[in-house]
Amino acid sequence: MLLRGLRGRHLRRLPPAHDKRDQLRDRRDLSDPVTRTHCPYCSLQCGMSLASGRGGRTLEVLAWPEFPVNEGALCRKGWTATGLRGHRERLTTPLLRDRATGELRTVSWDDALDHVAARLTTIQEQHGNDAVAVFGGGGLTNEKAYLLGKLARVALGTSRIDYNGRWCMSSAASAGNQAFGVDRGLPFPLADVEQTDVLVLVGSNLAETMPPAARHLDRLRERGGKVVVIDPRRTPTADRADLFLQPVPGTDLPLALGILHLLGAAGAVDEDYVATRTTGFDDVRRSVASWWPERVERVSGVEATELRTLADLLSSAEKVTVLTARGAEQHSEGTATVLAWINVALALGMCGKPSAGYGCLTGQGNGQGGREHGQKSDQLPGYRMIDDPAARDHVARVWGVEPASLPGKGLSAYELLDALGTEGGPRAMLVHASNIVVSAPNAVHVADRLAALDLLVVADVVMSETAAMADVVLPVTQWAEETGTMTNLEGRVILRQQAVAPPEGVRSDLDVIAGLAARLGSTAAFPTDPEEAFAELALASAGGRADYAGITYDRIREEHGVFWPCPDAEHPGTPRLFADSFATADGRARFVAVESVGAAEQPDDDYPVHLTTGRVLAQYQSGAQTRRIADLPDDGPFVELHPLLASRIGARDGEPVVVTTRRGELKAPCRVVTTIRPDTVFVPFHWVGANRLTHDALDPSSRMPAFKVCAAAVRS
Repeated sequence: MLLRGLRGRHLRRLPPAHDKRDQLRDRRDLSDPVTRTHCPYCSLQCGMSLASGRGGRTLEVLAWPEFPVNEGALCRKGWTATGLRGHRERLTTPLLRDRATGELRTVSWDDALDHVAARLTTIQEQHGNDAVAVFGGGGLTNEKAYLLGKLARVALGTSRIDYNGRWCMSSAASAGNQAFGVDRGLPFPLADVEQTDVLVLVGSNLAETMPPAARHLDRLRERGGKVVVIDPRRTPTADRADLFLQPVPGTDLPLALGILHLLGAAGAVDEDYVATRTTGFDDVRRSVASWWPERVERVSGVEATELRTLADLLSSAEKVTVLTARGAEQHSEGTATVLAWINVALALGMCGKPSAGYGCLTGQGNGQGGREHGQKSDQLPGYRMIDDPAARDHVARVWGVEPASLPGKGLSAYELLDALGTEGGPRAMLVHASNIVVSAPNAVHVADRLAALDLLVVADVVMSETAAMADVVLPVTQWAEETGTMTNLEGRVILRQQAVAPPEGVRSDLDVIAGLAARLGSTAAFPTDPEEAFAELALASAGGRADYAGITYDRIREEHGVFWPCPDAEHPGTPRLFADSFATADGRARFVAVESVGAAEQPDDDYPVHLTTGRVLAQYQSGAQTRRIADLPDDGPFVELHPLLASRIGARDGEPVVVTTRRGELKAPCRVVTTIRPDTVFVPFHWVGANRLTHDALDPSSRMPAFKVCAAAVRS
């Protein structure tokens, strides 16, 4: 346990090289256009301004102080986000692989799309519609995600579509739907956490993964609130904490069960709230009866006294907010873990209360919107479920097709990849905005499956590791070169606006989707104008859980984003959910009893330590873009381990070590630090290698892979 005073540092509003940027700004012609837009990276979707000069040849990031999410602040990634503009590795022409020689050659757009459409048609004629798969990304705009799902289900008639957002917050989504009847990452604006009394961050290194949000922690503590961080590593976020708990990786679920046990024993459960606003608590009360603090200590490594300190903090606070992130969710029992923490918030009577409750810190830029409008295998636009007859009928009417023509539920992301090239599995796949070779668990196996395809088509900005395997590579626009909406972690729909023209030869994903749909013979509309696509999306979402019907581009511009649900033009949007009722049939939240069975893979004599993975400050996701930006430090992969473990294996700081699991191995320099548990090693996942090690065990509800913990061995 670590109790400490305020040590947080406020985020700087200017980038490190601000003197140089001021000089550039002074030299910039004041008549140059300035575009209000948003950062291309994480789910904060920070507002920024882009100043275009010299006929669009230069592009400079400026602050946008009026946007409420970040108030002008940006992290280093945001300030350098234009670094790929004019980059020598930027893709600018379609490429077609000669399978005889293995070489990629440049072709025209017509030749590329004609080839793809002809091959897809042949494959489906020979093997059926589900022989073609579509794999999307959490970085796609809402318009692209919507039309990619429409392409799969209407033009291709395949059920085989999913996206990398399945690996982001699907466990929190599953838990939110079960407990609240709706999945919106944060059911309140992020700034609300400043007014809570105790903020519990479970598996979040917010200070490094979304630095502009860290100011909320500082403001909370300045007004006397407490921050609790639960993480196997003592991160910069933990340095801002009043209470830091350091459990064994994969034991956040037992911690939550133990906390609820203590709250019940102390009489801290809000019985009136439980009786009037929830159902199912009796089963949960019985299920946590055996999780006394000493048992939790044996399982999690967190001392019983530390658990009691946290329970005391929660029971004495008027307002408590619990936020989970990937550290708690990317497990084979991630959904159960989130449900257990939701149970804690419900038992305290916090959900729906001002400046209190439960939320999830979404990771990817459009992780929220990307799944709301049709990229997930089981969903249709508006967060409608694909096996719901009413949902199928509504969306089919918007699309001008028969409901029976829409395919049913497909495979989740990893299951889809695992089936590639197998008997009865997909023979071809279209990939948009996802670097699967780096980001998938058990990545060696996944690369083998990609190689088994008859056709792999990748649309990307640069030659990612996945694009390098493709038969056809399609160069597409990046964020500053196009307009489209995103939905941030708060459920706030925002508008990225085009600031500059794309390089010659580059097309939007919307153009690619429309071009393929036409060549495949589809008569359904596939708009290439993003505002027109959004208007259709709004119609398709109307009446659904994620209702965008009342949102327009003009409203977003005027209101700095509009919160869903927003069912009509007169509706103000809904920044805060659950004040009066939950999105369930009876308006009550559901307690769900869960039990811990432990991680899918436990250490043993051959693999005696826990491996966990995560992010570093300077890089984002698979690193396909950030690793190519010169102003961002790229030290490559590393292995973080404790001095006791380093001494045991004879490793020295900076020297290479080898980490092995049952799936692969990684050799990288080690960093010997006291901030990690002695029984754990940490590897960042932005480079090829980390996910060659990770486990592909799936959560039974969300189908989330167990990225965050597996058994490993390390040697010098």
